[in-house]
Amino acid sequence: MGIFDKVFKSQDEISKEEIFEVPWHQINEISDLEKIEKESEKHPVVIFKHSTRCGISRMVLKQFESDYKDHHKDDLKLYFLDLLNHRDISNEIAKKFDVVHESPQLIILKNGKVVHHASHHSIDVSKVTEY
Repeated sequence: MGIFDKVFKSQDEISKEEIFEVPWHQINEISDLEKIEKESEKHPVVIFKHSTRCGISRMVLKQFESDYKDHHKDDLKLYFLDLLNHRDISNEIAKKFDVVHESPQLIILKNGKVVHHASHHSIDVSKVTEY
């Protein structure tokens, strides 16, 4: 956005243009995991596990969302799990996909298998685009 755009547009117009919403899909039921696993056979899916009480998790989530707008792909589906409300689902993810529970955690599934997982500051959007 150039300097003239800022001169001739209101602050609200500028702010609205700069907002990018990450297309999260909430995981609310253990049964959602079957759907996600099947979906990963068509295209990669991402599961982001987040603790709403953890400052590090919040910081990593914000960084991921900020970086995602520059790297996003239309065929990628992003799933979000609120750990505090759904610890049972997180435990099932660990069991079903054979990954140790961590928070925050990013898991990429392809063809029903984990092809990448990372936690804390190792979470990197560029890894998402690799798959």
